[in-house]
Amino acid sequence: MFDEEAILQELTFKAVRSSGSGGQHVNKVSSKVELLFNISESLILDDEQKVRVFDKLQSRLTKESILILQCDETRSQHKNKVLIVKRFLSLLTEALKVPKKRKPTKVPKAVIRKRLKNKRIHSDKKANRKKPDID
Repeated sequence: MFDEEAILQELTFKAVRSSGSGGQHVNKVSSKVELLFNISESLILDDEQKVRVFDKLQSRLTKESILILQCDETRSQHKNKVLIVKRFLSLLTEALKVPKKRKPTKVPKAVIRKRLKNKRIHSDKKANRKKPDID
């Protein structure tokens, strides 16, 4: 599909201070990692792949077609970077998957007969609940 090593060269990382509680240490350390990937300027993806990624990840992209992912799950910047790269690669492979063509199939005749038979039984059951016609 795509060369992982080459696409990792196109990524831009930014370390940011993590939000939330954590005491004095959290105010000094930038452990949150932001991953930035510009899809339109990517040299690895061809035009067809870019269109597919645009369509699948449209809600996650900025107006400039930049994908931004963030990770602040651990206290370690290195671990967060590894996690965000894994998440990015799985997201990209999912977006680039080509869906299978649906093969239209006929409804089997046995299924049609069974449905009509059940319909007839249900109809007879309701008809038997009526008062008899004595005329």
